[in-house]
Amino acid sequence: MLIHPWDAPRDDAEWQRWLAAHDFGQLAVNGRPGEPPYIQPLHFAYDAERGEVVTHLARPNPLWHALEASPDVLLSVVDDYVYVPGPWQAAPDGPSEHGTPTSLYAAVQLRCRAHLVDDPAGKAALLNRQVGHFQPEGGSARVAVGEPTYGRMLSGIRGLRLEVVAVRAKFKYAGHRPEEVQDRIAAGLADRSGPRDTAAREHLLRRRGA
Repeated sequence: MLIHPWDAPRDDAEWQRWLAAHDFGQLAVNGRPGEPPYIQPLHFAYDAERGEVVTHLARPNPLWHALEASPDVLLSVVDDYVYVPGPWQAAPDGPSEHGTPTSLYAAVQLRCRAHLVDDPAGKAALLNRQVGHFQPEGGSARVAVGEPTYGRMLSGIRGLRLEVVAVRAKFKYAGHRPEEVQDRIAAGLADRSGPRDTAAREHLLRRRGA
């Protein structure tokens, strides 16, 4: 992923805040020689203090043999993306039809070392962490080995702990464009008011001058 200086996060806190609210991504795992990579969409819980991600998958998932053979993986998360029409990006002193269309988006890529969790107690603890992230209000029974209902389901899954070893993050929101062009893009997003336009506009305005 190409990251220009004006698209880079200001600090780790910026991408960590964003990732805390974007907990669905795609896990890329190297396949066997001659095979394409495996790409698994999944929910996950990122723990900034521990520097790790926890998740789980069904035991029949074909990803496991690839993970066992090659535990170095990439978790990719992309959101708040929009299409920007060319006229919105036109130079202040040029014709609108000469503007270049582009995409705006936020992306975080976590390079990780995968650790498989098969111990029943370890899986129960991992699941409780993940459910606690998504349901802080509670409402579901805690997972415990041998206890109904979830305890009996532990044999059907494998846990996955992803140790984060490197991070690449990008906030592509016209940071290198003149203020007049940024204002035009922000106004266009507000007027269009389509899916993700509000979030993209907030990023653009928040990062102005970063």
